[in-house]
Amino acid sequence: MDPKDLQRFQAMLEESRQALLQSAKRTLLEESTFDTEDLPDEIDLASSEYTQSMIFRLRDREKFLLRKIERALERIREGTFGICERCEEEISIKRLEARPVTTLCIRCKEEQEKKEKSYG
Repeated sequence: MDPKDLQRFQAMLEESRQALLQSAKRTLLEESTFDTEDLPDEIDLASSEYTQSMIFRLRDREKFLLRKIERALERIREGTFGICERCEEEISIKRLEARPVTTLCIRCKEEQEKKEKSYG
């Protein structure tokens, strides 16, 4: 892969990582100012608990994405970024632009999805 492309993907990944970390900090600040004692009734409390549950699920997804970003940055450092983990062919630039954390070329990803679908 062209060094210029690698720099561009590294910048994209680092920007995404920074945005996720900023979002997590904002969420933590908002949660720390939240007090269930301020809620007047059970409906408000239930609504609040549902909202917190959604926030925790989103945070789990963000953690998962953050790990993928970290692994992609590591692959850039190792010189393996843009190489399919299965067939070891180059992953197309367009696929990497759409999903820079990907580890599979489109052909291998489609095969993986077919297998997953057949197993239900």
